[in-house]
Amino acid sequence: MTTASICTIGDEILIGQVVDTNSSNISLALNSLGIKVTRMVSIGDDHDEIISSLEKELSRNEIVIVTGGLGPTKDDITKKALAELSCATGYRTDEVQLEIVRRILSSRGLDVLDINLAQASVPDTCEVIPNKLGTAPIMVFRFPKERFGHCATLYSLPGVPFEAIGAMEDVLKDIKATHSLSDIYHKTLMTFGIAESALSKLIEPWEDSLPEDMHLAYLPNALTGVRLRLSIYGGVREHQEARIEAELARLRPVLGEYMYSDQDDTLQECIGRMLASAGKTVSAAESCTGGTIAALFTSVAGSSAYFLGSVTSYANSVKTGVLGVPEEIIAKYGAVSSECVAAMAEGVRRLNGSDFSVATSGIAGPGGGSDAKPVGTVWIGVSSPKETKTYRMVFKGDRKRNIERFAANALNILRKTIVNELSL
Repeated sequence: MTTASICTIGDEILIGQVVDTNSSNISLALNSLGIKVTRMVSIGDDHDEIISSLEKELSRNEIVIVTGGLGPTKDDITKKALAELSCATGYRTDEVQLEIVRRILSSRGLDVLDINLAQASVPDTCEVIPNKLGTAPIMVFRFPKERFGHCATLYSLPGVPFEAIGAMEDVLKDIKATHSLSDIYHKTLMTFGIAESALSKLIEPWEDSLPEDMHLAYLPNALTGVRLRLSIYGGVREHQEARIEAELARLRPVLGEYMYSDQDDTLQECIGRMLASAGKTVSAAESCTGGTIAALFTSVAGSSAYFLGSVTSYANSVKTGVLGVPEEIIAKYGAVSSECVAAMAEGVRRLNGSDFSVATSGIAGPGGGSDAKPVGTVWIGVSSPKETKTYRMVFKGDRKRNIERFAANALNILRKTIVNELSL
């Protein structure tokens, strides 16, 4: 199986100033070709460290993809390091990239400076894939078997995510043309409402019976639950797919209502498909989640077909004045209560004319809790034409994590309500 390493270069990543999104996107692209990514490495702006780190990765993998350190300024030193690594004797100007540099700068109304033109200068040991989206070219270095014990290829990409991801189409074409590739097959099931440890215990007999060449991964996320990914590396895709499907057919009954999708999915996407197929709608009333549920719904393209709107009723005056929550409910039971959240759910469903609604009211923290209602307490209300039901949950986390859990659990309760009422 062909393996790859992804290396990011730049102090800004190591000090946390910039979040590395390139590695995950590149890894997804490589996996689509059946290439197994073995390592992701971040390297600082140090000439010797770049060379030694890349030598290690090239000795372990047939493909190394590098991003970053190719700008026009003096702190961008990747090109010089790659020249030394590849034993270059000099530099040459790539005329195609030079023309792209001139065109980009001209279109932006910028002067063409010497340091910009120098970006089209590359080590004489590399091939160039023109970067149509930026000024730094994609450099390809091919190393013979004698150098690292196997033939290896290094692709040097710009660090700007837009350019790096844009370059991958051409990089993948080159990889397919120059490497013998086998298939990787992944299949994902999405679960919610069960902790990773409890899920592992639940499916332990099934997991223990898996064939040795099948690999199961648990991938927990506060907003989407625990993702179960079953993988086979190598072989023929059609055969892999059939074998994995046979194993998952045994797993689905064990998961029961915890499983909400048999694809790499989110709760809001799953809910959206159910509502759209049934011609039903939903709205939201949010206090402690502050619009998070609305943001999750509207992150899905086409959500206007079923998501009618929301009210962020953070203040009690909005709960009473907009949603119609009776003042005596808040006076008697408080805003964080079953009675209040039920009235919020009914009020927003009535206000928007939706078939379903979901409401949240809780204490995200770090302050505001009490013995009766500690930080992390949330009341969730779901209303439908049949009934309105409320649910109390208590979580332990910081403010951000509590809000995510409040919103995700509200969506999951809404999902189960829709499944039951529409008999899906």
